[in-house]
Amino acid sequence: MAEGLSRRRIAGTPQTDNEETSNGTSTPAPSLTQNAPDINNKKSDKPPLLTLMEETLLLGLKDQEGYLSFWNDSLSYVLRGCMLMELAFRRRIRIAKDAFTGMTSIGDRPVEVISTRPTGEVLLDEALRTIKGSETMRGVSSWMDLLSGETWNIAKAGYQLKQVRERLAKGLVDKGVLRTEKRNFLFFDMATHPVQDPRAKDEVIVRLLDTLNLPRSAAQPTRAATRNPGTASPASYGNPHYSVGQGIGGQAGKLKMAAVANSRFYKNEEEAKFALLRRVCLVAAACAGSVLENPLTHMDMETRDRAVSRAEELMDVYGRWPFKKESAVYSPDIDSGEAGDLMVLEVVTAVISVMRKMDKLI
Repeated sequence: MAEGLSRRRIAGTPQTDNEETSNGTSTPAPSLTQNAPDINNKKSDKPPLLTLMEETLLLGLKDQEGYLSFWNDSLSYVLRGCMLMELAFRRRIRIAKDAFTGMTSIGDRPVEVISTRPTGEVLLDEALRTIKGSETMRGVSSWMDLLSGETWNIAKAGYQLKQVRERLAKGLVDKGVLRTEKRNFLFFDMATHPVQDPRAKDEVIVRLLDTLNLPRSAAQPTRAATRNPGTASPASYGNPHYSVGQGIGGQAGKLKMAAVANSRFYKNEEEAKFALLRRVCLVAAACAGSVLENPLTHMDMETRDRAVSRAEELMDVYGRWPFKKESAVYSPDIDSGEAGDLMVLEVVTAVISVMRKMDKLI
Protein backbone atom coordinates (compact mmCIF):
# COMPACT_ATOMS: atom_id res chain seq x y z
CA MET A 1 0.00 0.00 0.00
CA ALA A 2 1.08 3.58 -0.59
CA GLU A 3 0.85 4.30 3.14
CA GLY A 4 3.66 1.86 3.85
CA LEU A 5 6.05 3.06 1.18
CA SER A 6 7.83 5.85 2.98
CA ARG A 7 11.58 5.29 2.92
CA ARG A 8 14.09 6.39 5.50
CA ARG A 9 17.77 6.14 4.66
CA ILE A 10 20.29 5.76 7.44
CA ALA A 11 23.16 7.61 5.82
CA GLY A 12 26.68 7.23 7.03
CA THR A 13 25.81 4.91 9.91
CA PRO A 14 29.07 3.33 11.05
CA GLN A 15 29.30 -0.36 11.69
CA THR A 16 29.82 -1.21 15.31
CA ASP A 17 32.08 -3.91 16.70
CA ASN A 18 29.24 -5.46 18.69
CA GLU A 19 26.87 -5.79 15.75
CA GLU A 20 24.34 -8.60 16.12
CA THR A 21 25.13 -11.82 14.27
CA SER A 22 23.20 -14.98 13.62
CA ASN A 23 25.06 -16.95 16.29
CA GLY A 24 25.02 -14.21 18.89
CA THR A 25 28.71 -13.39 18.60
CA SER A 26 30.21 -10.08 17.64
CA THR A 27 31.74 -9.45 14.24
CA PRO A 28 35.01 -7.52 14.61
CA ALA A 29 35.92 -4.97 12.01
CA PRO A 30 38.54 -6.41 9.64
CA SER A 31 42.06 -5.08 9.87
CA LEU A 32 43.27 -3.47 6.67
CA THR A 33 47.00 -3.19 7.09
CA GLN A 34 49.69 -3.49 9.66
CA ASN A 35 50.49 0.22 9.59
CA ALA A 36 48.16 2.53 11.46
CA PRO A 37 48.53 5.53 9.09
CA ASP A 38 47.12 3.47 6.22
CA ILE A 39 43.75 3.34 7.97
CA ASN A 40 43.02 6.68 6.37
CA ASN A 41 43.16 4.98 2.97
CA LYS A 42 40.44 2.49 3.84
CA LYS A 43 37.74 2.34 1.22
CA SER A 44 34.24 3.13 2.36
CA ASP A 45 31.43 0.58 2.75
CA LYS A 46 28.85 3.36 2.45
CA PRO A 47 26.32 2.40 -0.27
CA PRO A 48 25.50 4.79 -3.14
CA LEU A 49 22.26 6.73 -3.30
CA LEU A 50 20.72 4.29 -5.80
CA THR A 51 20.42 0.58 -5.09
CA LEU A 52 21.03 -2.16 -7.66
CA MET A 53 17.28 -2.72 -7.87
CA GLU A 54 16.64 0.93 -8.67
CA GLU A 55 19.43 1.02 -11.26
CA THR A 56 18.02 -2.03 -13.05
CA LEU A 57 14.50 -0.60 -12.94
CA LEU A 58 15.70 2.70 -14.43
CA LEU A 59 17.34 0.88 -17.34
CA GLY A 60 14.05 -0.85 -18.16
CA LEU A 61 11.84 2.20 -17.67
CA LYS A 62 10.65 4.20 -20.67
CA ASP A 63 11.71 7.79 -20.02
CA GLN A 64 8.60 9.62 -21.21
CA GLU A 65 5.97 6.89 -20.88
CA GLY A 66 7.04 5.96 -17.36
CA TYR A 67 6.36 2.23 -17.46
CA LEU A 68 8.19 -1.04 -18.09
CA SER A 69 7.66 -3.49 -20.90
CA PHE A 70 4.54 -5.58 -20.29
CA TRP A 71 6.27 -8.63 -21.80
CA ASN A 72 9.28 -8.69 -19.49
CA ASP A 73 8.69 -11.69 -17.22
CA SER A 74 12.28 -12.05 -16.06
CA LEU A 75 12.76 -8.62 -14.48
CA SER A 76 10.87 -9.41 -11.28
CA TYR A 77 13.03 -12.48 -10.71
CA VAL A 78 16.22 -10.49 -11.31
CA LEU A 79 15.17 -7.74 -8.91
CA ARG A 80 15.03 -10.31 -6.09
CA GLY A 81 18.56 -11.34 -6.94
CA CYS A 82 19.62 -7.70 -6.77
CA MET A 83 18.16 -7.54 -3.26
CA LEU A 84 20.34 -10.45 -2.16
CA MET A 85 23.42 -8.80 -3.65
CA GLU A 86 22.59 -5.52 -1.90
CA LEU A 87 22.19 -7.32 1.41
CA ALA A 88 25.59 -8.92 0.87
CA PHE A 89 27.23 -5.59 0.00
CA ARG A 90 25.79 -4.20 3.23
CA ARG A 91 27.09 -7.24 5.12
CA ARG A 92 23.74 -8.58 6.27
CA ILE A 93 23.90 -12.08 4.74
CA ARG A 94 26.58 -14.58 3.70
CA ILE A 95 27.01 -18.13 2.44
CA ALA A 96 26.94 -20.52 5.40
CA LYS A 97 29.82 -22.91 5.87
CA ASP A 98 29.26 -26.59 6.61
CA ALA A 99 30.69 -29.98 5.71
CA PHE A 100 28.74 -30.10 2.44
CA THR A 101 29.39 -26.54 1.22
CA GLY A 102 32.05 -27.52 -1.31
CA MET A 103 29.93 -30.35 -2.70
CA THR A 104 27.08 -28.16 -3.95
CA SER A 105 26.95 -25.48 -6.63
CA ILE A 106 27.47 -21.93 -5.43
CA GLY A 107 23.83 -20.99 -6.14
CA ASP A 108 22.52 -23.79 -3.92
CA ARG A 109 24.72 -23.20 -0.89
CA PRO A 110 22.68 -22.06 2.15
CA VAL A 111 22.44 -18.38 3.02
CA GLU A 112 22.47 -17.15 6.59
CA VAL A 113 21.76 -13.77 8.19
CA ILE A 114 24.72 -12.30 10.03
CA SER A 115 23.18 -8.97 11.01
CA THR A 116 19.61 -7.73 11.41
CA ARG A 117 20.58 -4.07 11.66
CA PRO A 118 18.17 -2.06 9.44
CA THR A 119 19.53 -0.97 6.08
CA GLY A 120 17.32 2.09 5.70
CA GLU A 121 15.70 0.58 2.59
CA VAL A 122 12.19 -0.78 3.16
CA LEU A 123 12.39 -3.60 0.60
CA LEU A 124 15.82 -4.73 1.79
CA ASP A 125 14.69 -4.79 5.40
CA GLU A 126 11.59 -6.77 4.45
CA ALA A 127 13.67 -9.32 2.55
CA LEU A 128 16.09 -9.55 5.46
CA ARG A 129 13.27 -10.25 7.93
CA THR A 130 11.88 -12.92 5.60
CA ILE A 131 15.21 -14.72 5.34
CA LYS A 132 15.83 -14.41 9.07
CA GLY A 133 12.36 -15.72 9.91
CA SER A 134 12.70 -18.86 7.84
CA GLU A 135 13.11 -22.08 9.81
CA THR A 136 15.06 -23.64 6.93
CA MET A 137 18.32 -22.35 5.51
CA ARG A 138 18.03 -22.05 1.73
CA GLY A 139 20.36 -21.22 -1.12
CA VAL A 140 20.34 -18.13 -3.32
CA SER A 141 18.41 -19.85 -6.11
CA SER A 142 15.68 -20.94 -3.68
CA TRP A 143 15.38 -17.46 -2.18
CA MET A 144 15.09 -15.89 -5.62
CA ASP A 145 12.27 -18.35 -6.35
CA LEU A 146 10.44 -17.69 -3.09
CA LEU A 147 10.82 -13.91 -2.95
CA SER A 148 9.59 -13.58 -6.54
CA GLY A 149 6.69 -16.02 -6.06
CA GLU A 150 8.11 -18.42 -8.68
CA THR A 151 7.00 -21.51 -6.78
CA TRP A 152 4.13 -23.95 -7.08
CA ASN A 153 4.05 -24.56 -3.32
CA ILE A 154 1.10 -22.56 -1.97
CA ALA A 155 2.39 -22.99 1.57
CA LYS A 156 5.41 -20.86 0.65
CA ALA A 157 3.44 -18.02 -0.92
CA GLY A 158 4.00 -15.95 2.22
CA TYR A 159 7.64 -15.51 1.32
CA GLN A 160 6.81 -13.51 -1.79
CA LEU A 161 7.65 -9.79 -1.82
CA LYS A 162 4.74 -8.10 -3.57
CA GLN A 163 4.50 -4.98 -5.75
CA VAL A 164 8.28 -4.66 -5.89
CA ARG A 165 8.38 -2.71 -9.16
CA GLU A 166 5.79 -0.19 -7.99
CA ARG A 167 7.44 0.23 -4.63
CA LEU A 168 10.84 0.78 -6.21
CA ALA A 169 9.34 3.36 -8.56
CA LYS A 170 7.71 5.21 -5.68
CA GLY A 171 11.00 5.13 -3.82
CA LEU A 172 12.62 6.81 -6.83
CA VAL A 173 9.83 9.39 -6.75
CA ASP A 174 10.80 10.11 -3.13
CA LYS A 175 14.40 10.60 -4.27
CA GLY A 176 13.35 13.05 -6.97
CA VAL A 177 14.37 10.79 -9.85
CA LEU A 178 10.87 9.96 -11.13
CA ARG A 179 7.47 11.63 -10.97
CA THR A 180 3.99 10.08 -10.81
CA GLU A 181 1.37 10.50 -13.52
CA LYS A 182 -1.85 8.76 -14.47
CA ARG A 183 -2.10 7.21 -17.91
CA ASN A 184 -5.12 5.71 -19.62
CA PHE A 185 -4.70 2.27 -21.18
CA LEU A 186 -7.98 1.89 -23.08
CA PHE A 187 -10.02 0.18 -20.35
CA PHE A 188 -8.22 1.26 -17.20
CA ASP A 189 -6.05 3.96 -15.69
CA MET A 190 -2.60 3.15 -14.40
CA ALA A 191 -0.05 5.13 -12.43
CA THR A 192 3.13 5.70 -14.45
CA HIS A 193 6.48 7.12 -13.39
CA PRO A 194 8.27 9.14 -16.11
CA VAL A 195 11.82 10.30 -15.53
CA GLN A 196 11.89 13.58 -13.61
CA ASP A 197 15.66 14.01 -13.20
CA PRO A 198 17.50 12.44 -16.16
CA ARG A 199 20.89 12.75 -14.43
CA ALA A 200 20.24 9.59 -12.42
CA LYS A 201 19.57 7.44 -15.47
CA ASP A 202 22.40 9.11 -17.38
CA GLU A 203 24.87 8.19 -14.65
CA VAL A 204 23.63 4.59 -14.56
CA ILE A 205 24.01 4.33 -18.34
CA VAL A 206 27.53 5.79 -18.29
CA ARG A 207 28.61 3.27 -15.66
CA LEU A 208 27.01 0.51 -17.73
CA LEU A 209 28.86 1.62 -20.88
CA ASP A 210 32.15 1.75 -18.99
CA THR A 211 31.73 -1.86 -17.92
CA LEU A 212 30.76 -2.91 -21.44
CA ASN A 213 33.89 -1.10 -22.73
CA LEU A 214 31.85 1.28 -24.87
CA PRO A 215 32.70 4.99 -25.23
CA ARG A 216 30.90 7.37 -22.90
CA SER A 217 29.96 9.46 -25.93
CA ALA A 218 27.40 6.72 -26.69
CA ALA A 219 25.33 7.65 -23.65
CA GLN A 220 21.94 8.99 -24.70
CA PRO A 221 23.15 10.93 -27.78
CA THR A 222 19.75 12.55 -28.37
CA ARG A 223 19.95 14.53 -25.12
CA ALA A 224 21.67 17.87 -24.81
CA ALA A 225 25.25 17.61 -23.58
CA THR A 226 24.47 20.03 -20.77
CA ARG A 227 22.19 17.42 -19.23
CA ASN A 228 24.99 14.87 -19.14
CA PRO A 229 27.81 16.56 -17.21
CA GLY A 230 31.02 14.57 -17.41
CA THR A 231 29.70 11.98 -19.86
CA ALA A 232 30.49 13.36 -23.29
CA SER A 233 31.57 16.44 -25.18
CA PRO A 234 29.08 18.32 -27.38
CA ALA A 235 31.00 17.38 -30.54
CA SER A 236 30.67 13.67 -29.87
CA TYR A 237 26.87 13.70 -29.87
CA GLY A 238 26.65 13.80 -33.62
CA ASN A 239 28.90 10.77 -34.11
CA PRO A 240 26.86 7.58 -34.68
CA HIS A 241 29.90 5.27 -34.75
CA TYR A 242 30.50 3.38 -31.53
CA SER A 243 32.38 0.19 -30.90
CA VAL A 244 33.13 -2.16 -28.02
CA GLY A 245 36.78 -1.58 -27.19
CA GLN A 246 36.62 2.21 -27.42
CA GLY A 247 35.79 2.60 -23.75
CA ILE A 248 38.06 3.11 -20.75
CA GLY A 249 39.25 -0.51 -20.99
CA GLY A 250 40.66 0.01 -24.48
CA GLN A 251 41.08 -2.69 -27.09
CA ALA A 252 42.45 -5.07 -24.45
CA GLY A 253 39.01 -5.13 -22.89
CA LYS A 254 40.30 -4.86 -19.33
CA LEU A 255 37.74 -4.08 -16.66
CA LYS A 256 38.63 -0.67 -15.22
CA MET A 257 37.12 1.86 -12.86
CA ALA A 258 36.54 5.50 -13.83
CA ALA A 259 34.29 7.78 -11.82
CA VAL A 260 31.56 9.86 -13.45
CA ALA A 261 32.45 13.54 -13.29
CA ASN A 262 30.19 15.80 -11.19
CA SER A 263 28.14 12.81 -10.12
CA ARG A 264 25.14 13.48 -7.93
CA PHE A 265 24.15 9.90 -7.19
CA TYR A 266 27.61 8.27 -7.01
CA LYS A 267 29.77 10.78 -5.18
CA ASN A 268 33.28 9.49 -4.49
CA GLU A 269 32.42 6.23 -6.22
CA GLU A 270 36.09 5.41 -6.78
CA GLU A 271 36.53 5.38 -2.99
CA ALA A 272 33.80 2.76 -2.45
CA LYS A 273 35.04 -0.73 -1.63
CA PHE A 274 32.96 -2.71 -4.15
CA ALA A 275 32.44 -0.01 -6.78
CA LEU A 276 33.78 -2.07 -9.69
CA LEU A 277 31.95 -5.21 -8.59
CA ARG A 278 28.71 -3.22 -8.34
CA ARG A 279 29.11 -2.27 -11.98
CA VAL A 280 29.54 -5.92 -12.92
CA CYS A 281 26.38 -6.73 -10.95
CA LEU A 282 24.52 -3.97 -12.81
CA VAL A 283 25.53 -5.44 -16.18
CA ALA A 284 24.57 -8.96 -15.06
CA ALA A 285 21.17 -7.80 -13.79
CA ALA A 286 20.50 -5.79 -16.95
CA CYS A 287 21.44 -8.72 -19.18
CA ALA A 288 19.43 -11.31 -17.24
CA GLY A 289 16.50 -8.91 -16.81
CA SER A 290 16.28 -8.22 -20.57
CA VAL A 291 16.82 -4.46 -20.17
CA LEU A 292 20.43 -4.29 -21.38
CA GLU A 293 19.51 -3.37 -24.95
CA ASN A 294 17.35 -0.41 -23.92
CA PRO A 295 20.27 2.06 -23.66
CA LEU A 296 21.90 0.51 -26.75
CA THR A 297 19.01 0.90 -29.21
CA HIS A 298 20.67 3.79 -31.08
CA MET A 299 23.71 1.65 -31.89
CA ASP A 300 24.15 -0.64 -34.86
CA MET A 301 23.30 -4.31 -34.55
CA GLU A 302 26.92 -5.47 -34.56
CA THR A 303 27.86 -3.19 -31.66
CA ARG A 304 24.85 -4.32 -29.66
CA ASP A 305 25.71 -7.96 -30.23
CA ARG A 306 29.28 -7.38 -29.08
CA ALA A 307 28.07 -5.52 -26.02
CA VAL A 308 25.76 -8.39 -25.08
CA SER A 309 28.61 -10.85 -25.66
CA ARG A 310 30.81 -8.88 -23.28
CA ALA A 311 28.02 -8.87 -20.69
CA GLU A 312 27.73 -12.64 -20.98
CA GLU A 313 31.50 -12.97 -20.69
CA LEU A 314 31.48 -10.92 -17.49
CA MET A 315 28.73 -13.15 -16.09
CA ASP A 316 30.78 -16.21 -16.98
CA VAL A 317 33.89 -14.83 -15.24
CA TYR A 318 32.19 -13.53 -12.09
CA GLY A 319 29.35 -16.06 -11.97
CA ARG A 320 31.56 -18.97 -10.93
CA TRP A 321 33.49 -19.58 -7.74
CA PRO A 322 36.36 -19.02 -7.59
CA PHE A 323 36.44 -16.29 -10.25
CA LYS A 324 37.77 -17.14 -13.68
CA LYS A 325 40.99 -15.20 -13.17
CA GLU A 326 42.63 -16.32 -16.42
CA SER A 327 40.04 -14.35 -18.41
CA ALA A 328 41.09 -11.12 -20.11
CA VAL A 329 38.21 -9.22 -18.50
CA TYR A 330 39.07 -10.26 -14.96
CA SER A 331 40.29 -7.43 -12.75
CA PRO A 332 42.21 -8.01 -9.51
CA ASP A 333 40.59 -4.81 -8.19
CA ILE A 334 37.37 -6.81 -7.75
CA ASP A 335 38.89 -8.78 -4.88
CA SER A 336 40.51 -6.48 -2.32
CA GLY A 337 41.85 -9.43 -0.36
CA GLU A 338 40.64 -7.90 2.88
CA ALA A 339 39.29 -9.97 5.73
CA GLY A 340 35.51 -10.26 5.63
CA ASP A 341 35.14 -9.41 1.94
CA LEU A 342 35.02 -13.06 0.95
CA MET A 343 31.48 -13.44 2.26
CA VAL A 344 30.34 -10.58 0.01
CA LEU A 345 31.99 -12.03 -3.09
CA GLU A 346 30.46 -15.48 -2.54
CA VAL A 347 26.87 -14.20 -2.38
CA VAL A 348 27.36 -11.97 -5.41
CA THR A 349 28.85 -14.88 -7.37
CA ALA A 350 25.95 -17.11 -6.33
CA VAL A 351 23.38 -14.60 -7.62
CA ILE A 352 25.19 -14.05 -10.92
CA SER A 353 25.53 -17.82 -11.39
CA VAL A 354 21.75 -18.15 -11.05
CA MET A 355 21.20 -15.28 -13.48
CA ARG A 356 23.33 -17.11 -16.04
CA LYS A 357 20.78 -19.92 -16.00
CA MET A 358 17.72 -17.70 -16.31
CA ASP A 359 16.51 -19.32 -19.53
CA LYS A 360 16.28 -22.66 -17.75
CA LEU A 361 14.61 -21.27 -14.62
CA ILE A 362 11.82 -19.17 -16.06
